[in-house]
Amino acid sequence: MQIIERKIMCDTLTPPCSMTHSIDPRWQLIQQRDPAAEGRFLYGVRTTGIYCRPSCGARTPKPENVQYFDTAADAERAGFRPCKRCKPELAQDSHSPLHGDRITAACRYIEQAETIPSLHTLAQMTGFSPSHFHRLFKASTGLSPRAYAMAQRQRRLQAHLQTSSSVTSAMLEAGFNSSSRFYAQSGALLGMTPTRYQQGGRGIQLRVAVAPCSLGMVLVAATEQGVCAIALGDDAPALMTALHERFPHASVLEKDSALEQHLTSVLRFIETPAAGLALPLDIRGTAFQQRVWQALRDIPRGSTISYRQLAERIGAPRAIRAVASACAANVLAMAIPCHRVVGSDGRLTGYRWGIARKQELLKREARQ
Repeated sequence: MQIIERKIMCDTLTPPCSMTHSIDPRWQLIQQRDPAAEGRFLYGVRTTGIYCRPSCGARTPKPENVQYFDTAADAERAGFRPCKRCKPELAQDSHSPLHGDRITAACRYIEQAETIPSLHTLAQMTGFSPSHFHRLFKASTGLSPRAYAMAQRQRRLQAHLQTSSSVTSAMLEAGFNSSSRFYAQSGALLGMTPTRYQQGGRGIQLRVAVAPCSLGMVLVAATEQGVCAIALGDDAPALMTALHERFPHASVLEKDSALEQHLTSVLRFIETPAAGLALPLDIRGTAFQQRVWQALRDIPRGSTISYRQLAERIGAPRAIRAVASACAANVLAMAIPCHRVVGSDGRLTGYRWGIARKQELLKREARQ
């Protein structure tokens, strides 16, 4: 009899788990998928091991299986993994200045480190789990921590090659401890051998052609690998000067028959975009720039997208400024169609070769 009374008393004082959730205001927000709850909390589902945003469109879980978290890091420390549908690890963190400060600190650390820091070291320094830090870093910069470190190494290598007395000194100062790895990567990083880069392109032969077109003047330059520059301008001397600044000691060959064919293709595209532009290209840039440039080449002729949409397309929705910088670094006009990227409001924004030319190219593409 006493046992029965004790059980009744416990049931009266302790409400069932479902009742506990039904009176929790967070549970009501989950049921309603209320977007106003974004950034306030996350919830995990014990039966699936997945955590979500409160507005996630996934099937509503049973209340007794729900566990609440303040941050994505808390959820992952508890053993939950992020939902692939609502991506809670990015959605909430994008509203956190603290997380942004930590990622910025990690960037500064990478830039100053003599060797590439390990993912574990960076995660420990910022207080995130390695997987969570990796996602946050990529969402913020558009690059993985290692790719970001390689881009910084490229920048240091270029600077040291211009000031060091030897390639070996530049290699060590840039953080390369293995000569075999250095020479295996230097071609992709520099676009030429380290010695030639140090000598300003000495030993490289550039084939160059310049011709008038309806947009002013157009210059096409190529190495043995393919077309490395397509530039638009008002006069030929200015275009040639800019090319010589990139390759101050390269030998320049004009009136080359093979290059004339490439020039003809470019001129035909300018006047008739529907003809397309298929050229062998010598594209050199960082890993992030390569991703942006490839995405640009995938934009259909006659279409435009915003910088934000382009960032989302390469899987780096928060790297809008980095995407814009990659577009500005493009030296292959039309072959890499950065003219198809516009502002979020549809306005024409900066273009290396002039807004008027960008507007005319888009107008011609829209007609065909």
